[in-house]
Amino acid sequence: MKTIKKGSQRQVTLEGMMTFGQSENGQRTADFQCCEDAEMEAFNGLCKVQMMRDGNVYMTELPKRVRNKPLFRDDNCSLSLGQNGHYYFVFTMPEELLNELPHKLVRQASAIAQKVVRMIMR
Repeated sequence: MKTIKKGSQRQVTLEGMMTFGQSENGQRTADFQCCEDAEMEAFNGLCKVQMMRDGNVYMTELPKRVRNKPLFRDDNCSLSLGQNGHYYFVFTMPEELLNELPHKLVRQASAIAQKVVRMIMR
């Protein structure tokens, strides 16, 4: 049996068997068992998978998530500029500290607002 090496090729066709199933919690599974010797780079990623009625399966890797870079940070919050041109203020705090939330939220939001004012005045 010949060995197939994926080098600079953009597409490789392999023969094999695919098994479809469904787990106990309702999630669908698909396993492909290659019948040829192949040397390929390992891959693990988030993908869109389409299973057609005739048994064909199409898989496309989803683009990487672009995260917003924070402009300013404080203890429990951050301000960032999103890809869509909107500013995002995110404040997080554990539920157990509910009685401290109003004070900390006002203090940290004011601190971030002062940093923005200083940035604009430059």
